[in-house]
Amino acid sequence: MSKSSVRTRFAPSPTGYLHIGGARTALFAWLFAKSYEGDCLLRIEDTDKERSKEEYTEEIIRSFEWLGIEFDEEVVYQSKNAIRYKEVIDSLLEEGLAYVCSGEDLQEDKKFRDENLARDENTVVRFKMPEKGTTKFDDLVKGQIEVLNDELEDFIIERSDGSATYNFCVVVDDIDSEISHIIRGDDHVNNTFKQINVFKALKVEPPTYGHVPLILGEDGKRMSKRHGAVGVSEYRDMGILPQAFMNYLARLGWSLGDQEIFTPDELVKNFRSGNLNTAPASFSLDKLTWYNKEYLNAMEFTDLVDLIPSEHIKNDEYSKKVIELIRERCNSLNDFSTESQYFYNKPEAFKEEDKIKAIKENTLNLLNLLSERLSNLTEWKSDSIQEEIKAFVDDQEIGFAKIGIPLRLCLTGSLNSPSTDKVCELLGKEEVIGRIEFAIKSF
Repeated sequence: MSKSSVRTRFAPSPTGYLHIGGARTALFAWLFAKSYEGDCLLRIEDTDKERSKEEYTEEIIRSFEWLGIEFDEEVVYQSKNAIRYKEVIDSLLEEGLAYVCSGEDLQEDKKFRDENLARDENTVVRFKMPEKGTTKFDDLVKGQIEVLNDELEDFIIERSDGSATYNFCVVVDDIDSEISHIIRGDDHVNNTFKQINVFKALKVEPPTYGHVPLILGEDGKRMSKRHGAVGVSEYRDMGILPQAFMNYLARLGWSLGDQEIFTPDELVKNFRSGNLNTAPASFSLDKLTWYNKEYLNAMEFTDLVDLIPSEHIKNDEYSKKVIELIRERCNSLNDFSTESQYFYNKPEAFKEEDKIKAIKENTLNLLNLLSERLSNLTEWKSDSIQEEIKAFVDDQEIGFAKIGIPLRLCLTGSLNSPSTDKVCELLGKEEVIGRIEFAIKSF
């Protein structure tokens, strides 16, 4: 196989947003083509006029732009090819490879196989399936697949309104686009038998097919909204990095030894050498989060700062210190925004349940006393602050939690944060004292 001979495609229907299964299929088709230095095309199958929406088409294209998948050539829209489909159906009718019938019942329709009826608003056109022998093909993933032709029905290729149907349209489009390989979900295997016979009727060698197993939820059932976010845009909005998402998608059904982390270039380079799994992959949000954190941890501050959805975080020294302090606590870009809030905004209100946990009978007096000691501290470094708090705890003969928990609440508005001495150092003495005094009045 020459490198330039490979042409694949991804053909979503714009009746909804791009879901994770579709994105994985598109990625595999794209990686396969690029591993041979070939082309991968995007075709929008928008012939369902009632359900297809422009907003879905736009969102599908945006999702691929975010993911970093660049398709070749212009986007093909099936809705613009109606005349072409009719021309091909006409040719099949002329050659006796399709027939006009009522469309109400397949067994009843078959008596019209050789009748040459005229088309009108009450008729459909069916494709003549071969009645003997078998239809078989060598699948890139599953090996040879075969079915008896007498198990295949004469399917409708033109509806009574004159519109062409899916299993016919895709063949014409694949011929016109010179598609050499089709990578798609294994829920399309039955369609493949129909499409191969249309290719043969049109005297065109069918493409090579590869049917990848579907993605399942962790409960072993097909992915749906009950498993959480299923649209690619939802993961983007969750603060997942596109390169982490691509890496995880690739590993949902493809492997190369034990390697887990791949750059996009490494995926292209190694895709042909890896293995496409024959068993379904299980989606795990925890595993995706792990990938995301691996990529976040490896990013330089200057690259990360532009991606964090926060109006406060800037490319300056203070923000750099904030990011480094909270980095281990963040699994997504959104986490950086949430976890950094109190470094830029003083807590103005405190949750009642947090106050109940943190504020006890003598807490306000202890906070006042600690504030006085901290205000007299000459060296404002985390080590010195930690030593001063420990000395205070010893002098008061209390457990660390009795002052540590309420201090954290005063400074961050939360009971969960990085080490309080490091938070204190970064906020600065004046800000820390001010926050303690404000909180005491609020409590």
